[in-house]
Amino acid sequence: MAQIGVSEITRLRKTTGAGMMDCKKALEESGGDFTKAIEVIRKKGQAIANKRADREASEGVVLAKVSNNDTLGAMIVLNCETDFVAKNQIFIGLADKILNVALKEKPADLEALKKLALEGKTVSEKIIEQVGIIGEKMELAYYGKLEAEMVISYIHPGNRLATLVAFNKKCDPRVGKDVAMQVAAMNPIAVDKDDVPAEILEKEREIGREQALLEGKPENIVDKIAEGKLQKFFKESTLLNQDFTKDSKKTIRQYLQEADKSLVVKAFRRYTLNM
Repeated sequence: MAQIGVSEITRLRKTTGAGMMDCKKALEESGGDFTKAIEVIRKKGQAIANKRADREASEGVVLAKVSNNDTLGAMIVLNCETDFVAKNQIFIGLADKILNVALKEKPADLEALKKLALEGKTVSEKIIEQVGIIGEKMELAYYGKLEAEMVISYIHPGNRLATLVAFNKKCDPRVGKDVAMQVAAMNPIAVDKDDVPAEILEKEREIGREQALLEGKPENIVDKIAEGKLQKFFKESTLLNQDFTKDSKKTIRQYLQEADKSLVVKAFRRYTLNM
């Protein structure tokens, strides 16, 4: 058996992030061959990943970030099994690296992101490698992006909820953050009334009709009552019509008009883990 020195173990640990004992065992198994030792650690990650494939990875982090010129925003969700690992700085660091790759390369979708290069491997391979190091199932569960004249990101403390908001022009970052925090707090389903999907509108109308009938309202006014309830739904569930969380005397639409009459919210993204 080849004599394994501390310097070789330390070098492998710096390269892979694996523990000292795992690095020692990998070097011993590979007869001191550094490249083969890296492969041993990678295969260990794959073996653990396969073993834990049926585990539920419901914990993790939600991160969002914008490019240096504020015109591109990206969001990723990296899942793991436990809250303990979700708070681990190595795990959070891996998620941040993946997010930086997404911002740089602008992949079309999640599968394209998984295939991009990260530190000499694909993103998927890097995640599997970390599975071997940390010992929990990990899964890149979501990726989304927004491009616009200005994009603002917000991450709620704890890394379990994040938002992106796209605007039609450069705006005061404080205004942008207020809107991003509004999306985080109030969870709108669309920017405005006209953006609500038709199937959701019909579902809400049907709920309104059923509620009116259960309340004993005459059938000839049920549709009118349902439309009234729909207006309440718009008020509660569309961003521009919601009351501003920092000043309930005005809506988000009014807040934006006061800040800049030509400022428009083009789109938003929101993702949360179970809170």
